[in-house]
Amino acid sequence: MILVSGATGGIGGEVCRLLEASGTPFRAMARKPEQVETLRRGGMDAVLGDFDRPDTLAAALRDCDVMFLVTPPTPDQFAQETAAIDAAKRAGVGRIVKISASDGNVRSPVPWARTHALIDHHLRSAGIGWTLLKPTAFMQNFLWFKDPVSRGFLPQVTGTGSVSWVDTRDVARVAATVLSQDGHEGATYFLTGPETLDMKGAARHISEVVEHRVRYLNLPKPLFRALLRLTGNSRWMTKGLVVQFADVVAGHHDIDPTFEIERLTGDRARSFADFVRDHREEFAKANS
Repeated sequence: MILVSGATGGIGGEVCRLLEASGTPFRAMARKPEQVETLRRGGMDAVLGDFDRPDTLAAALRDCDVMFLVTPPTPDQFAQETAAIDAAKRAGVGRIVKISASDGNVRSPVPWARTHALIDHHLRSAGIGWTLLKPTAFMQNFLWFKDPVSRGFLPQVTGTGSVSWVDTRDVARVAATVLSQDGHEGATYFLTGPETLDMKGAARHISEVVEHRVRYLNLPKPLFRALLRLTGNSRWMTKGLVVQFADVVAGHHDIDPTFEIERLTGDRARSFADFVRDHREEFAKANS
């Protein structure tokens, strides 16, 4: 039995869909009773579990052999995930498949990159089987800027820096694969898309798909910070994103494509053009 945390999120929800389609036994975990009821109405085995309340995890983990661990980046992420790891160990779970980050480093100025590195160290020393999935930046992050893109502008702060952007659906595909197979214990997989793009290249791909010109605007940090706040990001998240894009990406510190997604699943990773085509209506809204 596989316990899937984050079952109502983007990656966790897709993992549930893929496991269900393959007939693999799993249990979906959500932190709100109404979310659990919605999952159950959809035919899933669903259970209540809240990382902020570790006492709720024992029942969720009962009789589970493998746990999929994913949480959104927040200031509480270290406490949440280490508590989940410890609860899984107590419950006798044999292996945890965890979503980490390709830029994880205990000295990183990016808060979630530093946190992921610390959690990874905790997991590796916890006396439980583990598999780490380390994706690069998500293509879905471009949806934050769908309104300016629909008006012909892609605002960022990355200079000429490039990223091997990855689609979260492909991250979930790898997760579903390694959750349901043996042979991945003690493995760390760096997950990327099939190409490395700077923002001019991304703008060019978007322009071709939505059929109107989209120009990359390399903003000063204060303006980019204000834009992130206007799109609903917290102060904590905004500060981290500015550092990640303006320093890590702009400084050319990201990794090249690894092609691990194709190797592990047998199918190629989605390209950035694939992603834009799938979200064309959102990017082209103001011009439809």
